[in-house]
Amino acid sequence: MPFPTHLILGFLGAGKTTAIRDLLTRKPAGETWAVLVNEFGEVGIDGQLLADTGAFVREVPGGCMCCVAGLPMQMGLNMLIREARPDRLLIEPTGLGHPARIIETLQNEFYQDVLSIGASIGLVDPRRLDEPRVTGNVHFRDQVAAADVLVANKTDLCTPQQIRAFWQWAEALTPAKQRLAQTRQGRLELAWLDAAPQVPHFESPHAHDHRHESSGVVDDGADSAWQMRENHGQGYFSLGWRMAADYRFDADAVVTWLTGTGCARYKAVLNTVEGWFAFNGGDGAISRYPTAPAADNRLELIADTPLDATCLESGLRDTVRG
Repeated sequence: MPFPTHLILGFLGAGKTTAIRDLLTRKPAGETWAVLVNEFGEVGIDGQLLADTGAFVREVPGGCMCCVAGLPMQMGLNMLIREARPDRLLIEPTGLGHPARIIETLQNEFYQDVLSIGASIGLVDPRRLDEPRVTGNVHFRDQVAAADVLVANKTDLCTPQQIRAFWQWAEALTPAKQRLAQTRQGRLELAWLDAAPQVPHFESPHAHDHRHESSGVVDDGADSAWQMRENHGQGYFSLGWRMAADYRFDADAVVTWLTGTGCARYKAVLNTVEGWFAFNGGDGAISRYPTAPAADNRLELIADTPLDATCLESGLRDTVRG
């Protein structure tokens, strides 16, 4: 019997990974869930952020999933199907991704008897609805169009006026959503996954810039265990690091450095002097929590302006304590 498959959508920093973590803690006992994660950056971190949830996870790093909706996405999806034989699949595209190509891939004849497309859930940070760089972005608009359930997230950080503005905006959308809701800290109701999926009406399915340029790996000449990767496209820039697991970081210093970068998005899984921690945030806000040990340290920055790799590299090095 085909298993239900859901897109968890949202612009950069909307809280997708946090929402998926929470959903996985409340899945029905005895069910196997799988997650296919796409990241704009090159190093791949979201898979590790979900590593301790008990779900089967596969990553497709290095660009928006619509750009890799051919072989890379299908390879990751096929591996999940073989390994997990899931009862439910969640797909988390990058916040800079367009959902049209993903839906097209899921609808091809190869998957018709394997999976069924269920409700897509879209997360929106109401604080960003007055930002033209967000509301004017074709990815944001078409993520909203693809969502069957549209949820205002992070309402604990919003003013009453921002929450009212979300409802006024969301209730005016056409066609109307199956459900509108508000939540905090990514808390989604399992019942929302059972909403009836609709046929999305995209503004311009393939009009955005699909170009991505990656610098590949930049190694510190004296330390091959410290690697930096760069990527840019769609008006955004990423800078990521993969570092050997025996590097240990000062968690407080990492938080200070990350929140001071001015980046739209940052996330990391690091071995700190207090143990392994995940760091997740953007635009000056951040959360951190203990996580399972990883094979290496990973950190990613995403910004809408070019990143000064030399300066940021120096700042990151200053947080190392061992």
